[in-house]
Amino acid sequence: MSRNALPTYDRIVTAALHLLSSGAGGAVRLSDVAKKAGVSRQAIYLHFNSRADLLIAATKALDKKLDLDGMLRASRTARTGRARLDAFVLAWCTYLPQIYCVARPLLDMAPKDAEASAAWAKRMSDMREGCEAAILALAEDGHLTPRLDTETATDLLWSILSVSNWENLVLIREWPQEQYQDQMVETARRLFTFDS
Repeated sequence: MSRNALPTYDRIVTAALHLLSSGAGGAVRLSDVAKKAGVSRQAIYLHFNSRADLLIAATKALDKKLDLDGMLRASRTARTGRARLDAFVLAWCTYLPQIYCVARPLLDMAPKDAEASAAWAKRMSDMREGCEAAILALAEDGHLTPRLDTETATDLLWSILSVSNWENLVLIREWPQEQYQDQMVETARRLFTFDS
C-alpha cells in the first residue's frame, strides 16, 4: 500500500513518527509533518487539537507497532505479585531500546517545548500506572517489603526504570541489553519483595 493510500490520520501519524525517529528532535514542526505526510497543515488540525496530541498519537502508534499490549500480557495475567513484578520489569526493559528513537527526541524537546513535555508526561504517567499495578499485586499477596508503602515503592520502581537509567547503563557504561534486563529484574526483586 502506498503512503497516499493510507487514511489521512495514519499518514500524519506515520510522518510524525518517522521524523521523531530520524533524529530531527526539536525540528519536528507541524509544517514538517504536513510536508512529509503530503497534506496541508490545516489537515493536521482536523485530526489533532495540538502538536502534543499528535506526538502522543505517534508514541501510541509505535506501541501498537511493537505490540506493547502483547509485551505486557505476561505481567497482566500473572498469578502472583512476584510474577507480575518480574514480568512488568522485563517487559519495560525490553521495550525501552525499541522506543528510544522516540523517547530521546521528546526528552530533548521537553524543557523548551510545552507540547513535547505534555506528550512525555503522558507517556510517563501511563508507565507509572504499570509500576503501580505490579507493586499493588505484590502488596495484595503480602510480599511487598514492610519498609515501603505502595506509593513510595511505585515511585522508586518508576524511577529505576527510567530512560535515563537505561542510557547510563547500556549506552554510557555499555552493558549488554540482556545484562541490563537481568539486573533490573533482580534489583526490583531485592528492593521490593520479602518472604512473609
